[in-house]
Amino acid sequence: MKKKADKINDAEILRQDLTKARNVFVTGFEKLQVSQDFELRKAVRAAGGKYRVIKNNIAEKASSGTPAEPVLKGLTGMNSLAYTTSDPVALAKALTAYAKANPTLTFKAGIVEGRVVEVGAIAELATMPAKEEILAKLLFLINAPAQRLATAINAVGRNLAVVVDQGVKENKFRA
Repeated sequence: MKKKADKINDAEILRQDLTKARNVFVTGFEKLQVSQDFELRKAVRAAGGKYRVIKNNIAEKASSGTPAEPVLKGLTGMNSLAYTTSDPVALAKALTAYAKANPTLTFKAGIVEGRVVEVGAIAELATMPAKEEILAKLLFLINAPAQRLATAINAVGRNLAVVVDQGVKENKFRA
């Protein structure tokens, strides 16, 4: 059994993480085996997140005054947190993919960009393209009109050169 000082230290570390985290997913993990838990932690780390199994009362005390307070208040059962400060889509995809392979992992609540979301919204979030993919599409859309304009401007000079060249070849213009 942990000492009170260790529990206070755990709560403070969790509080610091929850203060920084903009995206938090609360999951239930009943009947999850150790090997499955190891794979889940590995998947969450690969997505740029952190995963912690928490005691409900420590989570409630640590979340006091943080954006995660509404979802961590009054938890029951065995719970864990997956959270990240960066891309919520990558973490949601990793958790959803793992939950499909291991139905013992269930979603209970979530916070995305500081707003509480329903459990169904987490699955919808997982179907979105990654942040990098969205940015690449946006940059393509921004770049496309400029590229077309440059092509049109170059076409005028190229067409003039072709007409002059044909005129010279047919002796209509003298060089």
